[in-house]
Amino acid sequence: MAKKKNKVLGKSRIISFGITFLLMATGLYYVGLNYVPQKWYEAQTMMPNQVESYYVNQWCTHDFGRKEAILWDMTRVDCLAKDYAIEFDFAKKWAESVGQALYYSKMTGKKPAVVLILTSLTDYHYVKRIERLDNGIKIFLIKAF
Repeated sequence: MAKKKNKVLGKSRIISFGITFLLMATGLYYVGLNYVPQKWYEAQTMMPNQVESYYVNQWCTHDFGRKEAILWDMTRVDCLAKDYAIEFDFAKKWAESVGQALYYSKMTGKKPAVVLILTSLTDYHYVKRIERLDNGIKIFLIKAF
């Protein structure tokens, strides 16, 4: 009985490894098995290969908030909205954007938010990293690919 169970476990591990290997080879691993979003995020599609300020200008309109709001300590919030202090950054700089959003939130009394600029499908795993923090940061996405 134990041998039969070990054979089944062995086969399932081989199959699991094979599927993971194929997904990694095709580049779908991060958006396939590894990235399971907690919810659907607001995402806008914008032109690729731009600088961060382009996305801030396109996203943070006059009706939505103030761009490059300067705080008393001379730090700059990328977008200061009615309810949120928002930091923009490219996805691979996710940790830096989280730290800045939390700081700006503390300084302004508004909720923290980040806008992650995704430049490829594999950037979605950075969103998962922010989700794991579970610290109330609102996440917006810009798809620039």
